Amino acid sequence: MERMNTAPTSAPHASAPPAGAAPDARWLTDGEQRVWRSYIEATTLLDDHLDRQLQRDAGMPHIYYGLLVALAESPRRRLRMTELAMHAKITRSRLSHAVSRLEKNGWVHREDCPDDKRGQFAVLTTEGLAVLERTAPGHVAAVRGALFERLTPEQQKALGEIMEIVAEGLQPSEAGADLPWLR
Repeated sequence: MERMNTAPTSAPHASAPPAGAAPDARWLTDGEQRVWRSYIEATTLLDDHLDRQLQRDAGMPHIYYGLLVALAESPRRRLRMTELAMHAKITRSRLSHAVSRLEKNGWVHREDCPDDKRGQFAVLTTEGLAVLERTAPGHVAAVRGALFERLTPEQQKALGEIMEIVAEGLQPSEAGADLPWLR
């Protein structure tokens, strides 16, 4: 649980918990608080940076770009909607809305699943692939400039390892897990 930091950021000790907080709660230390807030600030700014680049260059948000990439990398440029939601780590209703917008642009279309009456595939169209191919170089440059060019190779490796550990810990495999793509 995050706690409000009431001490100056340079304080060498953990600051007091907020008024009315549970006294036995395990609060973040000042160092943990700095890391957490830096992470939140960096990821928020990075998401915004990539969203603005993609809106400017292709008229789409970052999440849509990720959907197009997932479809482009899939066999026959198609995925079941549930698989696409899992890949994007979003709810099925959010995916349905996004795919509807991509369909309006002519970048994706849906096909019924022949062996499951309720299932559907999202399929990347030729036009969608062309948009992705035109957009990818600018997007890669934005990612490279915002992240990789700011880090040493050792920092890049460490960041990758850290993010893998965090992602693995947040994706429970037991039945009934509360994950976005299952909602």
